[in-house]
Amino acid sequence: IIGSVKDLVHDPGRGAPVAIVLFQDGLKKVILPSEGLRVGQTIEYGVGSSVVIGNTMPLQAIPDGSPVFNIELTPGDGGRLIRSSGGYATILGRDKGKVTLQLPSGEMKEIPQRCRATIGIVAGGGRTEKPFVKAGNKHHLKKAKGHYYPRVRGVAMNAVSHPHGGGAHQSPPRATTVSRHAQPGRKVGLIAARRSGRRRGKK
Repeated sequence: IIGSVKDLVHDPGRGAPVAIVLFQDGLKKVILPSEGLRVGQTIEYGVGSSVVIGNTMPLQAIPDGSPVFNIELTPGDGGRLIRSSGGYATILGRDKGKVTLQLPSGEMKEIPQRCRATIGIVAGGGRTEKPFVKAGNKHHLKKAKGHYYPRVRGVAMNAVSHPHGGGAHQSPPRATTVSRHAQPGRKVGLIAARRSGRRRGKK
């Protein structure tokens, strides 16, 4: 089906913007836009769509080497992988009904070829390169995401305020590993750690 991009909207809870698309059948949908998508542009959705940036179609119809995002893990789930700003996976090849993708982490993943994906790169790339400049900006970001901010370090507190507090200099007064069965208030640091410190292996 064919739709038209009506607006690009800032979403306070995510890094990437979202696009409002009106399809020919009257359905209005909010989608993740690709880099370069503009208001008034026509996009296609589903089987038989042309291979153009911003269109969504099954992986089996997208040529090798193409960047894709918002990839389904099972056909019809609406898109699960690569949804953050500036992200994309690359199609490397296909075999026995599966398409091989290289994810941003470098991991190779095989996905059923009937799963859909959007061609291109998620809009909003380069967002992390801009400095916050002041604490107020970081406060608003954390508030939108429901994160606790600012998070004061335990070693910077007084002894009455935290198990790691107090002392002439900032260092925990005791081991930071703590039992799984520790009482509330003591359970801070490395909780029930199997191991601690750097992993040292043979080169």
